Amino acid sequence: RTAHFRDPLGPQLHFASESFIDEIASSVNADPVAFRLRYLKDSRDIGVIKAAAEKSGWKTRPSGRNVPKGDGVVQGRGIAYAQRNGAVIAIVAEVEVYRKSGRVWPRGFTAGVDHGLVVNPEGLRLATEGNVIQATSRALFEEVMFDRENVTSTDWESYPILETPDMPESVEVVSINRKDLSPRGAGEPSTRPVAAAIANAIYDATGVRLRRAPFTAERVKAAIG
Repeated sequence: RTAHFRDPLGPQLHFASESFIDEIASSVNADPVAFRLRYLKDSRDIGVIKAAAEKSGWKTRPSGRNVPKGDGVVQGRGIAYAQRNGAVIAIVAEVEVYRKSGRVWPRGFTAGVDHGLVVNPEGLRLATEGNVIQATSRALFEEVMFDRENVTSTDWESYPILETPDMPESVEVVSINRKDLSPRGAGEPSTRPVAAAIANAIYDATGVRLRRAPFTAERVKAAIG
């Protein structure tokens, strides 16, 4: 039996591209938000990034600097943005990384979204929340495993998903209502930048760049170690 899978291509594509942009910003000692804004021209791109950053209380500084040592819990924030079908979305992720176990808890998200004309504000908020939660599950847990003959992920033990203890405390949504544009749809676009935002936040917290998803505890612990 199958089920709906939001934005099948987008998260992995932008995990690569937005992680790389973040890596470039770090290499030149630049703040990730300021670095993106330096090269963007379109007002809609600029608008969602500024909206997400301002609402999240973003503090301007390069990512991944002065990372604490030891086995404690470290915190970080990361941003990523994307376009999809005429919509533009920026996501700020705030994470806690448990260095001893490798667990990543995305404690909060802020989304700046521009879907053109907003017809149903509450529906837009709920759709964005749903996108962010499903994309977080994919970023942290979901992975189809297989041997030389068959898929071995056959149940919720072998194919884990996000459960209540790992849910974020909040998903804040800032919507930019473009009354001069037609509605662009909100069913899938905010799924797209979530994995990259989480990965960039993990880098900020640990100084370690993850290039393979999902960011399981085992993978994160091995990377930090």
